[in-house]
Amino acid sequence: MNDITNFFLEAYSDTSIHLILLEAIAFVFGVVSVYFAQKAHILVYPTGIICTIITVYLLYVNQYFGDMMMNGYYTIMSLYGWWNWSRTSNNNSVLKITYASSKDKKIGFILCMLTMGITFFVYTLFNYTLLIPNYIDIFTSGLFFTAMWYMANKKLQNWTLWIIANLITVPLYAYRGLGMLSFQYIIFTFLAFQGYRSWKKHLVNSNQTA
Repeated sequence: MNDITNFFLEAYSDTSIHLILLEAIAFVFGVVSVYFAQKAHILVYPTGIICTIITVYLLYVNQYFGDMMMNGYYTIMSLYGWWNWSRTSNNNSVLKITYASSKDKKIGFILCMLTMGITFFVYTLFNYTLLIPNYIDIFTSGLFFTAMWYMANKKLQNWTLWIIANLITVPLYAYRGLGMLSFQYIIFTFLAFQGYRSWKKHLVNSNQTA
């Protein structure tokens, strides 16, 4: 247990206090955001935006430009999702939880490939030497952005992509010395499983009462 604790905390021995505090704030708001997401509550977006803006800064400081760009994307997509989820008709939400259609899946695949290409371009733009963690970063960037788009449109499949990308990101962030963010993604994975079950149950109940 001590070895695990030291692994997560040792990286912070030379980190500025204000960066540690910012990472802790991002940690809290990130977890709260995913909690609201599994409840299909619109507060997922304002809390998530706080998390992503702080994370953009932290990743910029650490020069992880691929992840930094993705969190910038998350902020923009969160604004779209916030607007989309807030639309109402006769005091009822216009947007309902649904399965991704064939068209949605095709759009998701295109978004994933496009995001991976853009992330690769950002790395090359900064003349960054690409190593295995960077290629993993490029891949997860595509998954995360597509998951954000699915979530903004309340598609059940967003949770599947979150789970896959989170499981990959946990060891990646631990390897990079971002212990709190790595632990955050462990919690994200657990909440994503719960989110999938909750949204799936909602869909089944909705189909039964339709």
